Amino acid sequence: SLYKKAQASLKSGLDLKTVVQLPPGENINDWIAVHVVDFFNRINLIYGTMSEFCTERSCPVMSGGLKYEYRWQDDQKYKKPTKLSAPQYMNMLMDWIETLINNEDIFPTRTGVPFPKNFQQVCTKILTRLFRVFVHVYIHHFDGIINVGAEAHVNTCYKHFYYFITEFSLISHRELEPLREMTERICH
Repeated sequence: SLYKKAQASLKSGLDLKTVVQLPPGENINDWIAVHVVDFFNRINLIYGTMSEFCTERSCPVMSGGLKYEYRWQDDQKYKKPTKLSAPQYMNMLMDWIETLINNEDIFPTRTGVPFPKNFQQVCTKILTRLFRVFVHVYIHHFDGIINVGAEAHVNTCYKHFYYFITEFSLISHRELEPLREMTERICH
């Protein structure tokens, strides 16, 4: 079962629930920005390790099982939600996030430059879409993750991600539904 597969987690000394909390005196937007970039890099790497299993043929639709289908919209090339294969969706997603995090107006890197007013909304959209990568990987490609021996790493990354998004209420509960049962078991 998905639960048994998901049990393979690193038993590290880190308490991930504590690690995600905003340190005293830190700016919340700085804290969120650092984590969004970190999660982007880690999840991109996770997807990269199983991208050979995720092909146009194996995954003609970006989904999480039969119940959840994710459509792409970026307000440029795709003005309305569009059905894409999982590899196309993932490529669009990673390029879209990279463009955002490299945009100084959205993710300022210079001291004293303020974050835009809609910064947390932008981060919510990024994190919501990154969560969909976990959904797709866990539901469709976990055997591939096991075969390359990466399940403990993926599970730890997921827990860290989950504790972070819940600590700051960054993703709606409805979006979390596809992995709810597994999350209840591994993130207690």
